[in-house]
Amino acid sequence: MSYVIHGATGAQGAPVVAALAASGASVTALTRNADAVVAGARARAVDLHSVEGLTEAYEGADGVFVHLPLGGEEDRLAYARNVVAALTAARPARVVFSTSGGTPVELADGAVVTVIDGLKAAGLSHAVIAPRLFLENLLLAPVVTGAREQGVLRYPLHGDYAVSWASHRDVADAAVALFGRPEVTGLVEIGHDPGTTGPELAEAFGTHLGRDVTYEALTPAAFAESLAPLLGSGAAAGVAGLYDFLATLPDNAIASHRSARHLLGLAPRTTLQWLADAGPAPSGGGSRS
Repeated sequence: MSYVIHGATGAQGAPVVAALAASGASVTALTRNADAVVAGARARAVDLHSVEGLTEAYEGADGVFVHLPLGGEEDRLAYARNVVAALTAARPARVVFSTSGGTPVELADGAVVTVIDGLKAAGLSHAVIAPRLFLENLLLAPVVTGAREQGVLRYPLHGDYAVSWASHRDVADAAVALFGRPEVTGLVEIGHDPGTTGPELAEAFGTHLGRDVTYEALTPAAFAESLAPLLGSGAAAGVAGLYDFLATLPDNAIASHRSARHLLGLAPRTTLQWLADAGPAPSGGGSRS
């Protein structure tokens, strides 16, 4: 079996490459860098502005994993149209598209909708993976440092706001399963069900770190200010906009009947399981009462 993976060196694509390579599949890792080396895969540089190049990369594939890169909406729309045109021309046996999270699919932006509608119109066998927020967001320096060194987990959601948090590895597990389950089509939501609140996240961090950790809700503006040195002011402002919007919703939780647990038998990693695999090492300070 042969698979083509977008963003193969990134947070979502790399775990998909690793899982498929471990199964013995032939994997083509699509990257922007012609000199990239990807363990277990053949790296191939592609230009998302080139429908012809994308079509050549997809031809003959048993499966293609797609997600759109971050960027301005105009660029993302162009990428989405090109990817759809190439998939329609190449007609791989199966396509798995990740929305990359954020909001419910029903409220997703134009680029995400363009891919979903394009896959439907093309009549390709496909499934759409829809996470909400990634647990890896909690490893951003301003977030994890506060938990580890000060015993305070700060995030821009009010305390009783429930989120279906998911990890990048949860997305990879679903993608690999969906390649082998062509009968499962349409939307597959990924994440905690029921959703997890801020204090519940803090409790898990406390257990993992071996110290008391409390939760503190930040304003989106304050969160953006803390991220600006890492992401740049423009990207940080975009993050603030997302959390301003999420605050208008009652929660950011998935529907059980559309969950990977229900459709694929895949349980999402709990916060503690994820922390054990990828979380911060205890600092040695603090205490638990």
